[in-house]
Amino acid sequence: AQSGTRSMSAAGAGPPDIRTLSALSTVTAALDKSEERPGQHEMALLVEQAILNKRHLVVQAGTVTGKTLAYLVPALTSGSPVVIATATKALQDQLARKDLPFLADHLGIDFDWAILKGRSNYVCLQRLREVANPDQEQLDLDRIAVTTKAEIDKLAEWAGTSTTGDAAELNWTPTDAAWRSVSVGSDECPGADRCPLGEPCFAEQARRRAQAADVVVVNTHLYGLHVASENAILPDHEVVVFDEAHVLEDIMSDTVGIEISPGRFVALSSTIRRILDDPKTTGSVAEIAETLRDVLSPHVGERLTTSLPDSIQEPLAAARLTLGNASDELIAIETNNEDAKQRRLRAQTMTGRLIQQLDIAVEGREGYVAFVSGSSDSPRLEVAPLDVGPVMDEGVWKRRTAILTSATIPSSLAKRVGIASDLVDAADVGSPFDYESNSMLYCAVHLPNPNASEFRARANDELEALIKAAGGRTLALFTSYRAMDEAAEEMRKRLTVPVLTQREMPKTALVKAFSDDESTCLFATAGLFQGVDVPGGTLSLVVIDRIPFPRPDDPLLSARRDQLGRTAFSEIDIPRASMMLAQAAGRLIRSSTDTGVVAVMDPRLGKANYRWDIVRALPPMKRTRHRSEVENFLRRITG
Repeated sequence: AQSGTRSMSAAGAGPPDIRTLSALSTVTAALDKSEERPGQHEMALLVEQAILNKRHLVVQAGTVTGKTLAYLVPALTSGSPVVIATATKALQDQLARKDLPFLADHLGIDFDWAILKGRSNYVCLQRLREVANPDQEQLDLDRIAVTTKAEIDKLAEWAGTSTTGDAAELNWTPTDAAWRSVSVGSDECPGADRCPLGEPCFAEQARRRAQAADVVVVNTHLYGLHVASENAILPDHEVVVFDEAHVLEDIMSDTVGIEISPGRFVALSSTIRRILDDPKTTGSVAEIAETLRDVLSPHVGERLTTSLPDSIQEPLAAARLTLGNASDELIAIETNNEDAKQRRLRAQTMTGRLIQQLDIAVEGREGYVAFVSGSSDSPRLEVAPLDVGPVMDEGVWKRRTAILTSATIPSSLAKRVGIASDLVDAADVGSPFDYESNSMLYCAVHLPNPNASEFRARANDELEALIKAAGGRTLALFTSYRAMDEAAEEMRKRLTVPVLTQREMPKTALVKAFSDDESTCLFATAGLFQGVDVPGGTLSLVVIDRIPFPRPDDPLLSARRDQLGRTAFSEIDIPRASMMLAQAAGRLIRSSTDTGVVAVMDPRLGKANYRWDIVRALPPMKRTRHRSEVENFLRRITG
């Protein structure tokens, strides 16, 4: 485990609240741009009390509150073993490479930390050994592109010097084909006890470091797998922090449920082919992929009946028999070659786990809903729980203290994930930004309803006027690609400033191009409602075309709506729309000197009877319904 070793002076003696604030002040004073953040202090005290009283806490902390230190400092000073679960690997890496090392240097507490990821993030030493063996004809190395072989050689060289084997440490990005050749997924690995390289295995080393650490950083997906496995993956811990908790319900639905896609059978066929020279068997497994694609494609976006339609049930039952036969053939293989034994074990493990999921899909579990997601070319059969609450209650809430935090949190989050109201406290510690003085929320109440035929043309007139007043400097966010494309085409006819769209380049390059030129406008969809950080005058106007309500035909949400009945709109749709709109609005003010306007074209934000439920979730900006006031404000701040 990584560690930071210092004297205990910062933790000190005295009452817990004084000790926590003293420790927090010590570490924040060491920051390059240290400043007083009342919200950070308030959150740290709330986290401390939650851990002390063993009560769950849901805390909203606005952008740049410093919530990471606000939960890490009291967690570390409490002495409790803690797991931090983040929704993204980027934040996971930031915690392990920046925030925790910083605390190790400045907090004055001796602690160990470790980062733990899913097995496929680490290079597999056994796979590397097999790929390096020229006698393994089953690997089909002759079919691998020369460039891919070169990448594999480069990965092997790196693995020989790496201490972690974590792909995140690479300073280059290997192709999927190259990485798959030297890694294994959790559904494929037979486990350390059955692998000759289980002892030096990078993934196993990471697990051992986690077992010994005071703080373990994981992504929320892995934590969901931990819950689904009845707490078999992560070490015992007294406290769990869910950072970016606004996506907790969705991630838990994904990990507690199952997903069966054609690609899994293609991958399984390839894995079996490495050990079994039987074109009939490998071909029959591969053929399942085509059959599954054909039967699922007509149902993309649809919710299925509890007992699956015969058109899907019968192919799944046939696939189950095919995999059963393949499993029998794998078991019958006899070999003294250790690498061959490992290929057989991986094929058996992968086959067995896919059989288990087929059985779940076919049996139709009560309390679960089946639906088809993806696209017609790549459909996926998913079976997800209607309510993640019961499994979360047993796997998390009854076992340890949980801190749930994010810059934007749906009002119904605690209820949706199954935390009993008498066991949880909720708080909003606000933001350090002066929204009232520096920003404005504009609702175009004079526009027609977004479903009206004339809405798009009228909204384009509004958009043109606002962009001209801002001199470009606009991030326009749309709830559909069609709306984005139509608006971009129209604005390019009317404006002299550059207009970029999400279709034109990768996200990182797109944001950089936008940031580098103040006159540029960026048009994007829901993918950029969060994760875009452009402080300064480059971004002075955020335009949102309509309130981002979830799709009414979303199969999982529609099943949950049916379950809730009349309260569904207030418990599902409004909280999700509020969160997404707040995320989008949060793109505007990213520093204490930022100024600008958030403009919402949807008149329902100013007229609907539920409008205050949504407005209250937004930053406390000055509000207006008059475009002239907005134009004057934009000209003043961009002039």
